[in-house]
This record gives sequence, C-alpha cells and structure tokens, in this order.
Amino acid sequence: MSVKIGVIADDFTGATDIAGFMSEQGWRVALLPGLPDADRPWTDDADAVVISLKSRSLPAQQATEQALACYRWLKRQTDARQIYVKYCSTFDSTPRGNIGPVCDALMTVSGAPFIAHCPALPQNGRTVVHGHLFVNGVLLNQSGMENHPLNPMQDARITALLAPQTARRIGGIDLATVQRGEEAVAQALRARGDAQHIIMDTLTPADLLIIAAALRDAPLLAGGSGLGGALAALTPSSCTARHAFAFPAQKRAVVLSGSCSSMTNRQVNAYKVHAPWQALTIARCVNDDEDYADTLAEWVMAQDAAGLAPLVYATLPPQELARIQQQYGEQAASEAVERMFARLAARLLARGVNTFIVAGGETSGTVVEALRVKRLIVGKPIVPGVPWVRETERDLALALKSGNFGDEDFFFRAQEYPL
Repeated sequence: MSVKIGVIADDFTGATDIAGFMSEQGWRVALLPGLPDADRPWTDDADAVVISLKSRSLPAQQATEQALACYRWLKRQTDARQIYVKYCSTFDSTPRGNIGPVCDALMTVSGAPFIAHCPALPQNGRTVVHGHLFVNGVLLNQSGMENHPLNPMQDARITALLAPQTARRIGGIDLATVQRGEEAVAQALRARGDAQHIIMDTLTPADLLIIAAALRDAPLLAGGSGLGGALAALTPSSCTARHAFAFPAQKRAVVLSGSCSSMTNRQVNAYKVHAPWQALTIARCVNDDEDYADTLAEWVMAQDAAGLAPLVYATLPPQELARIQQQYGEQAASEAVERMFARLAARLLARGVNTFIVAGGETSGTVVEALRVKRLIVGKPIVPGVPWVRETERDLALALKSGNFGDEDFFFRAQEYPL
C-alpha cells in the first residue's frame, strides 16, 4: 500500500519530533536514519515514512542533492502521496542556508505549483503572526536563537530569512484568514498569484488543523512538526498492525549534551546538582586525543547504574562558547566535539550502554550515526516533540532532544519512564 506522507527531515531530532506527533495521532510511523539506498525496497505497512538526514548546516547544493535522492526513493519505493520537508520550528537557516534551494528543487521535480511553509509549533510556544516567528511570545531574534553557534537567527521575519535563498516569489496567508476556516485558506491559496513559497500564520493548535485540512491534497509541504501532527489527526491510520514499543530489559543509560541553547544550559545546570557529570575538555577534543574517549567511557561505566544516568556535556553559556570559538575556531571546535561524542557513543555501546538521552540536533545525528542505527520505531513522548524511539534490530532506546525543547527537568523526566 502507498504511504500517506513521506517526510524529509534535515536533522535527527526534527525527524523524531514529527514522527512523535504523527504517532500520537495513532499513525504507524517508520523512522529511517540516513539516506536510503536507491534500490532499497519498501515492503512494510506504514502511514508515514520519515527520513532523518543531517543536512541542516550543509551547503545548499549538497543538501539539495540529498533531498532529491530522498524524494525519488520515497516516490519510487513507497508511492508517498505527499512529501513533507521538515525543518526546525525556529527556522534555523542563515542567508546561505538551504531551505529555499531544497524547496525550489522539489517544486521543480514534483511539478508542485507552490509549497506552503508552516514552521509553527504552538504546543512548544513556536508561533507565526504577521509572518514573524515567535518563541514563547518573544521574537525569534530576541529569544536566544540569535546566539545559535551554527545558525544564528538575526531576524524574525520568515520572508526576510527565506528571500536570500530563493528567486521565487514569497507570499503569505495571515492569521485572520486562517481563523476564518478551511475554505478561506483554500481560497487564499487559489488567489496567491505567482507566489510559490506561502508562509502560513499560525497561533494555536486549532489553526494547525484548519491549515492541514486546506492542504490535505497538496503534493508538497514544508515546516515544523506541528502541521505533520495535524495532518495525521485528520485521517485515521490505515495500517493493520502497530509496532509494540518496549524499553531495554536491563537499562544502562547515559546523557550526552552538545546543544548550547539557553534551555539546554538550564537543563544541564539543573541536572548537575543531582547526577554525576563530566564536562568535555575542548582542548583534548581539538587535539584529537583518542584516549580521551576511553577515559570518558570508563568514567561513565564506573557510575552507579541504579542511580541517575551520568551526564557528559559540551553545553556552554554564550560568553564561554564565544571564547572557545575564538580560541579554536568555530568550525574546528564544533567538529572536534562531535567527533568525540561519536567515539564516546560507540565505546559506550560496546560496553553495554543501551539507553541514550541526547540533547542537540547535531549531537543526536552524530550519536545515531556512531551507533549505526538502521531503523527506529516511535514510542510515547517525554515532552511534546521528543518521543522515545527504539532501534528495531537491537535492544536500544534513544531520546533525541532538540536544543530548546523541554523544561528544566527534562533529563529527570526522561528517566521517569519505565526504562
């Protein structure tokens, strides 16, 4: 049977985010880390297939090539009726970013006359009003995202963020139109003129349902996870069976945090008061000290498995992050930290760790790649947008958290589930 929606996500936390919202609505969702082999057949029963790339910060051409490969595989192997470009609810894209080029390429290959953008996720405080993106009522560029180490957001106007990335015209549908209902939105789409990127104002979950109803037959969509969940809410699952989600029988957990978002800083600080922790020594990471990963792994394994999971982190406040980037170089420091997390994750897996709680999109992608995960099934959410996922071939559980998701107690809450 054909899949209802094929999702191309630009990072791993974004993939689990939208998969979780769809799964909550009763859909059976398959989550595939990494680019599928072109000839890999699809024989499973699923309402949605979510492909998690690690393309958010890639050059536009490389990201576009990966997205097109995913599109071709989804159409050829799963016959997906809709294709959904999943990016972050805080947009996370500089003027040289790849959201515009990816969407343009997919419009060309699919023949879609337009692509609607709905980054809003009201359940997590991400809203769009008058085309401006807000985080918990604060303009995006004043929310802490202006300090993002890879994609600093210096403007809250989605049109201003997208315009440098595309030559196509950008339009929008305002909140008053959305709140008049499905037909008003459909009429506005018909009257869009030559605009091909359409920004949707969204304030509440009810607005998401209206937008989803108006776009249920659109071949190409883009945005955050909120619209994905709303689309799933409109149509019951057509699958005959659901995967049973189970945690590892004998839990051995670790918390790995690479995000430097303001919320992750608060989460790390709250957790350190009660749990064992180690901060990465950036110099040893930059110097490519391979023995360091073994030292960290031995420390993790020496902690009490019955207590709170040990934390290893590279999370830093903005001033300290700026100092590190100035000392070692932004890219060199980031790559060195991710390389160390990859080595550490692989060593911990070999030593019997089977439960990984990871903060940060880049770090989550690094860990999933290091663990060589091939396919994941989706469990219940810890908080909106962060479900537990499980590797289907091994006894592995993962919680992959986008930097700003969750409250200060997130790392504690993740371990309150029956691991």
